[in-house]
Amino acid sequence: MTKSIAIVADRIAWEERQLIEAGPDLGLTVEWINDESLCLGQSDVTALSRFDAILLRSRSYTRGGLIATLAEESGSRVINSARAINLCENKAVLRTALRAANVPVPEFRLVLSRSDFARALKEFAPPVVLKPVYGGMGKRVALIRDADAAHSLYDYVEDLGHAFEQACLVEPFLAGGASTRCLVVGDVLVGVAEFTTGGEDWRNNAALGNLSRAAADDPEVTKIVNGVLDVLGPGIYGIDLFQTSEGYVVNEVNHAPGFRAVAQATGVNVADAIGGYLQEVLS
Repeated sequence: MTKSIAIVADRIAWEERQLIEAGPDLGLTVEWINDESLCLGQSDVTALSRFDAILLRSRSYTRGGLIATLAEESGSRVINSARAINLCENKAVLRTALRAANVPVPEFRLVLSRSDFARALKEFAPPVVLKPVYGGMGKRVALIRDADAAHSLYDYVEDLGHAFEQACLVEPFLAGGASTRCLVVGDVLVGVAEFTTGGEDWRNNAALGNLSRAAADDPEVTKIVNGVLDVLGPGIYGIDLFQTSEGYVVNEVNHAPGFRAVAQATGVNVADAIGGYLQEVLS
């Protein structure tokens, strides 16, 4: 019997189109639902009740966890789980949970004020990275190479309108110019790609169009990915790693990962892998 899947997202990007087009061959009907059109909140009724499962791919760092929480309350099967999405949306909370489970993460300081920022700069001498607690795709991530420029840059943080936008992390800059994206479907590591900067921008985020190539199998990577899954549970994740002199650390985990770069670098049919996982979950 064909299963019905709702992709809840703010738009149809390349990944969503791949999933929609792959659906019929996998015994799935896949429909996009705008994440701004749901008006959830009544515990026993939901606009998503006609679907067998909800694939939550909202790129908003405020909508995803809220929608997943309310959809689960009303009885919908949501992938990823509300708990996992809420953890992934907050870098400070996620890193704390991973660190408690002995999964390696970068050193960081939570910065909620200029005094926090000044203290972080004393504890981590530049170069350091300033990044928002809520956010992704490399946006508003700043490399501070010079202490003289640091407080001028922080002026821009103070001018942001909302407190959640002002919450930041400061961490040492891990030089090396590459990051590793691990794409997980269910509890399987389906593809690993290395991203390197392709131009003047120091950030090596795939969303910025930087260079990618398939990465070799690495038992250390597999061990870290399994540690992340022990914390979050099975799901669909993009786990981003940095390599240090002491080994890999988890920079962040994306709960609605873009997978075009990994698919193109590795040749993995990610849409088929996700479809197979959805069928397995619903069987």
